[in-house]
Amino acid sequence: MHEQKHAPISVEEMAHAFEEQAGPVDLSPYALEDWFNMAIFWVMAASVFLQFFTRYALNNSLAWTEEIAANCLVVLVFMGSVMCVRMCRHISVDILYRFLPRKAGRALELLVDLIVIGFFAYTTWLMWRYIAIVGNERMVTVNLPRGYVFYTVFAAFALMLARAVQNFVKDMINDKTVREKANETGIQGV
Repeated sequence: MHEQKHAPISVEEMAHAFEEQAGPVDLSPYALEDWFNMAIFWVMAASVFLQFFTRYALNNSLAWTEEIAANCLVVLVFMGSVMCVRMCRHISVDILYRFLPRKAGRALELLVDLIVIGFFAYTTWLMWRYIAIVGNERMVTVNLPRGYVFYTVFAAFALMLARAVQNFVKDMINDKTVREKANETGIQGV
């Protein structure tokens, strides 16, 4: 076996070999819904941990932890969608934009923005009607109204509508659309 020769390195140099110089923390890309999602995520994580611990360590499960975790997941999904609308991260087929002339591609993007706005306006209205029908139902294991969950889903649809309108306005007034800026910088979001 051939022995490789390495440059001698001190213990001090080895200890600091993996340190990186961290720059200042920039929290500006984050919006209110991001922080709300983080809080809901940790409530859900605590509920799931408590469920796991009581079921497998204590052999006496708390039934309410599963319902709280499931409701947190519902809220997290819809509020997370608000983040995706703001940052243009929803899955989309954009290959057509690349093959069309710039003006035609931009017109198509604006048309898609209008369709998205219409969709979110309609789903917001549907959610409002749904809450009027079943908003007073109670949760099964926790004596709380399910309306808490339904109202956060309604708020998420209303926020998605607001973010879609915001993206449309930015697309109308700027030279480049929100999607184009995100594709150029490699960073999704504005």
